[in-house]
This record gives sequence, C-alpha cells and structure tokens, in this order.
Amino acid sequence: MNLHQFRFVQEAARRNLNLTEAAKALHTSQPGVSKAIIELEEELGIEIFMRHGKRLKRITEPGEHVLASIAIIMREVGNLKRIGEQYSAQDTGTLSIATTHTQARYVLPVPVAKLRERYPQVNISLHQGAPDQVARMVIEETADIGMATESLVNYPELITLPCYEWQHVLVVPASHALAKKERLTLEDIAAQPLITYHPSFTGRTRVDSAFAQRNLAPRVVLEAIDSDVIKTYVRLGLGIGIVAEMAVNGDKDPDLVTRPLGQLLGRNVARIALKRGAYLRDFVYHFASLLSDRLDKNLILKAMSGHVADYEL
Repeated sequence: MNLHQFRFVQEAARRNLNLTEAAKALHTSQPGVSKAIIELEEELGIEIFMRHGKRLKRITEPGEHVLASIAIIMREVGNLKRIGEQYSAQDTGTLSIATTHTQARYVLPVPVAKLRERYPQVNISLHQGAPDQVARMVIEETADIGMATESLVNYPELITLPCYEWQHVLVVPASHALAKKERLTLEDIAAQPLITYHPSFTGRTRVDSAFAQRNLAPRVVLEAIDSDVIKTYVRLGLGIGIVAEMAVNGDKDPDLVTRPLGQLLGRNVARIALKRGAYLRDFVYHFASLLSDRLDKNLILKAMSGHVADYEL
C-alpha cells in the first residue's frame, strides 16, 4: 500500500464517489484511480466501496474504518511536511486564512499588517467564503486558520476558540423617524423594510431568532454579504439596515445614523478554527495572538491536544 492509493480513496469519498471528478482533482486518469483503489482493496482483503457495475455506490462498513485511518495518516503526512518547512525555513512560508467578507474587510487588515511586520518573508493567502466554506477549507487544509461567526462549532474535525464579541447595529438615514427615537423595539424595526445579511452570514441566524421569539416577521427587501452594499442601499432609501458593528466603527457619514442592537438581538461571538491534530507553524500562533490576546500559544496547544475545549470571553 502507498500514499497514492490513500489519496485516491480519500478523494473518491470527498467527491461523492465520482471517480471522474476525483481524477480531475488529482490531475490523473479515472482508470488509474479505479485501479489504485482496487489494488488497495485486494491488499487489505476487504471492499472499501460497494459497486454497481463499474460505479461506486456507497462506502462499506469496513471502508468507513479505512477512511478514518487514511485521514489520520494523511494528516500526519501533512504535519511532517510542515515540520520540515518550519525548521528548514523558520520565518518564511505562506499563512492561508479562510474567512468571511466581513472579517476580511473590517477585522483582519490590522492583524495581517502586524504579522507582516513581524514576519516580512511570510506571504498571506486570503480565502473568502461562507462560514461553511471556511470550515471546509480548514478541514481540507486549504487554509491554516479560519475565522467566522457562524457554523464553525458544528464540525468535529475542528478545534474552535472564541476570539471576540460583537453586536449588530441599526443603520438608518439621518432623516428617518427611527433616527430620532430614543428607545427602539423589535416591533419598530419589523415595521420597516429591512436590508441585512444573507441568512448564512454575519450573525443573521441570531437576528432571525430574535424576531421569531417575539413572533415577528420583518420584511427583508434586500440581502447581501457585504456591509458596504447594505449601507449603500440604506442611503438610497430602500429601507433600514442591520449590519455588524465592525462595519460602522469609525464611520463619519452625515447621511447615516447608527444605533446599537445588542440589547434587542443579543451578542455574537467570532471564532477561530484550526484543524484538530494539525501541526502549526510559529507564525500561525502569532497571528492568532494578534486576533485576541487571549489566544496565546499555550492555550491553543492545550486545545489542540484535547485538554481545553473552550474558554469564556
């Protein structure tokens, strides 16, 4: 048995048992993938995949155990490569970050700039996507570290740690009646056309939950993933907006008024995600500490070894 066979089996499972797609992802031929899988099955004396003709139909029970072992082996192979990189070139390499648009636009610029000051030979690769995509990129080792508010805790392959708390804010035109109202209610907001985030982004589930608990159904007239887009349409008078506070901190826009909504919608927690058992280079630990002074190397090492599952903000 060899690593090529392990890669082919793992990629076939990732690609929903489609050997053509697995072959494309691995830059090889479909017959080559099929042959390698069969050879591994013959060597192990079991069927990893149940077949219908030449097509793979499902993963067998022993196949599930094989895939779990392969995942451990491939993770450790990746760790070996990173260990070699760490000690052959201490302060060089690439830090791959997977995150959402809001984090990339409003939270990460300063930490990234500080990391570059400390490690000028380290390149930054920034991958933006939905929270579930962020999680998958970390699991598949496209990224070293992920950062998002939604979904990350739903993946057992990941270690997640809270980074910072934040709240939503209401954004209204300066001439709007709600701009002058001292005490806002959810009923006030639900009565207006609303512009806010797409359901999978930036704490939208908490917004929806808060309204649902009061049996309110706000009229969402526009959804976006970009806070600046939301603010643009609020300026145009299409409705009032709900955005993350990071998107308005430092704003000096005379056309818009912002009001904190933490008391109505609750507070959100942005989290970092790391692949369980992964070997991290020193600049990854340093970057985490730039995101929050609570995220020091000792805490992360304990979490990665299973001794610390979480901590309170």
